[in-house]
Amino acid sequence: MKEKLKIDIVSDVVCPWCTIGYKRLEKAISELGIEDQIEIEWQPFELNPNMPAEGQNVTEHIAEKYGATLEQQKESQQHMKEVGEELGFTFDYFDDMRMVNTFNAHVLLEYAKEFNKQTELKMALTKAFFSDRKDVSQENILKETLIEVGLNAEEALATIQNEEARLQVRNQQNYWKSLGVNSVPTIVFNRKSAVTGAQPVNTFKQVLTELLAE
Repeated sequence: MKEKLKIDIVSDVVCPWCTIGYKRLEKAISELGIEDQIEIEWQPFELNPNMPAEGQNVTEHIAEKYGATLEQQKESQQHMKEVGEELGFTFDYFDDMRMVNTFNAHVLLEYAKEFNKQTELKMALTKAFFSDRKDVSQENILKETLIEVGLNAEEALATIQNEEARLQVRNQQNYWKSLGVNSVPTIVFNRKSAVTGAQPVNTFKQVLTELLAE
């Protein structure tokens, strides 16, 4: 049997383009009918590792970090909403939306890997944040999301306090950074080649077709 094509997606839970990129990749895989030839693993990347527990208003945050004006932000949000709609995903931006710390979410995504629930949890967390106006740094929100995807919430939440589990996520983040990954999504194929950003469906199709033909 042919080895599966391994795809590592380096991303953050609160990164809209990561969601769009994954949804387009998923569409490319499904249109090519190659679901059974692909193995996806999510890799941790914090857009804002120093984000305090209380988070920061999204508009302020984007203005500070990228120098974007309110008008530019509104345009960008509208664009994301439209792209999201095409892919069946709802981006619900609102004035009091806050950017939050995602470290604990990444620890839980590592935990979910053992149960083949990583993609499901990743999408549920992303949906909670972007579609349902929920703060994915809060333990009660993390708990209900774990339950929603059928994971043992108590056991999973215990890993957040586990030094080893926390260190593993830090090490992985450093590993991808040391390889030069500094923007997300970065989508890595068989740990040999990579594309960054939310590429169009056709680009993903082309890349996948070439790699599977090798």
